Amino acid sequence: MLTPHPKLLQNSAIDSELDRRRSLCLLAALGASALTSGCGFKLRTPPNFAFETIAVIAPGNGAVAAELRNALSTRLREPAAPNAPAGSSTAQVNFDLLQELRERTVVGVNAAGQVRELQLRLRVKFRLRNAAGKDLIEATEIAQVRDISFTESAVLAKEVEEARLVRDMQTDIVQQLMRRLAAVTSIN
Repeated sequence: MLTPHPKLLQNSAIDSELDRRRSLCLLAALGASALTSGCGFKLRTPPNFAFETIAVIAPGNGAVAAELRNALSTRLREPAAPNAPAGSSTAQVNFDLLQELRERTVVGVNAAGQVRELQLRLRVKFRLRNAAGKDLIEATEIAQVRDISFTESAVLAKEVEEARLVRDMQTDIVQQLMRRLAAVTSIN
């Protein structure tokens, strides 16, 4: 009787071990899939709005207003003239960005009085009206706050970090605004 070479026996043992591991991984993936589908998890989808067109009315050229206009670019219309009567806008709803306020506050200093920690704040106040001027979302404020450490030896790096944090706060506020706009169910 022929006996297989020991190397062949070792390879078949390794192959069966790999098959067993693959099976366990597949089973674990199926189990995880079943658990996440049972908890109501689903990927975020684009928002569904109750309106087809929107006018973004903002004083000046704030970064939040620009990013919101970009996010709503397919639905965006020009606002009516400032002294035009109510209902003269071509948009179904008017988004009024009442205030965009940035603050940079010192919250920590060392024994020598040098700044060690800053707090960045971005506050946005807005409201949403239909073409007739009825408030769909009354004047509401959204705020974002971030803390940042500060070091005099790395001023340029901290300036870049601060700019990134402010940009992240803007993006977060715009995403919150989009969710609030999507929560409006009727424009009448």
